[in-house]
Amino acid sequence: MKIMCMYLPQFHSFPENDSWWGKNYTEWVAVKRALPLFKGHVQPRVPLGGDYYDLDADGVKVLKRQAELARQYGVYGFSIYQYYFNGKTLMEKPLATLLEHQEIDINFNICWANETWTRTWYGQSDQVLIAQEYGNEDDWRKYFEHLLPYFKDRRYIKVDNRPVWQIYKTFDIPCFDKMRAAFDRWAKEEGFDGVYVISGRTAAGSDDRSDLIDAYYYFEPGFSLKNDIGTIGKIAYNGGTLIRSVRNRLLGRRFGYVLERKVSAARIMKAIVSRSYAKGEYPGIIPDWDNTPRRGYKGLVYTGTSPELFEQTLIKLRDKVKDDPEGFVYVNAWNEWGEGAFVEPDESRGFAYLEAIKRAVQ
Repeated sequence: MKIMCMYLPQFHSFPENDSWWGKNYTEWVAVKRALPLFKGHVQPRVPLGGDYYDLDADGVKVLKRQAELARQYGVYGFSIYQYYFNGKTLMEKPLATLLEHQEIDINFNICWANETWTRTWYGQSDQVLIAQEYGNEDDWRKYFEHLLPYFKDRRYIKVDNRPVWQIYKTFDIPCFDKMRAAFDRWAKEEGFDGVYVISGRTAAGSDDRSDLIDAYYYFEPGFSLKNDIGTIGKIAYNGGTLIRSVRNRLLGRRFGYVLERKVSAARIMKAIVSRSYAKGEYPGIIPDWDNTPRRGYKGLVYTGTSPELFEQTLIKLRDKVKDDPEGFVYVNAWNEWGEGAFVEPDESRGFAYLEAIKRAVQ
């Protein structure tokens, strides 16, 4: 079992975020302003020792420490989100730092988060901040050349001499057949045997063009919540959400707002381990989930999460992937603090999630 942790780079400011969300905006802004919404709700979540790191000012030091921590606790590598918009990149600083500093010892691959950015992330309007467009072959060539230094990096994850090109939503790319063919051709010209495409199976859908996809990763918890909690589970979830949202509309201003969406983590973990995974189907798992720092009372909390449940699920997944040549298992995430999905140590649970990984991989 190779534990791959999704890695969010939004821990440094950049001009676009400053314009859209305010000066010096980073993920920590949302994390720090979170409030508890029910009894026992641990918010705000605080990184261990108050380490609100900056991936620009202290990028080399932070990435070195994270890489050492990952290796120490059995994490195989980072799947680092990249935000590329037809020639324009956002939040690229951590990837650029990693490329420049070969001494940062961590396996990694790029995950192209190919979505249009809007304000819906924070429960606001559908205003488009930057659109995702796919262009033509000349545009694809520029993207390939941007990726090539990473593909050639000794630490970059490859399968059968093919650099992993992980894409969140290939089903959103209508021209992906031509794009994939071009990438394969250019990769072979550079001495590879093509690219190895890993496509996301998400709550929004999954790409059924299997001839274009080498493997799939399950993006949890959304996939299971959408597809695998059963009829009773859906009735309970949707019904409870409706009741609480109506209550907030009628009474929230006067009596205070309540959390609208919650679901049992045990139900999601059961769905994850009950599923059969064929060769090239890589499971996903969450340590925790609470996106109220971003969405407030309209957020979603997975109740009953714990390092123990996480470890038990990982052990079962280890058996699920033991016959797969790669055996990737995707943890969402290393540091998605604004969604409460992180294995980095915090003041509440310390190193418990990393220790769970270490025991599970052993």
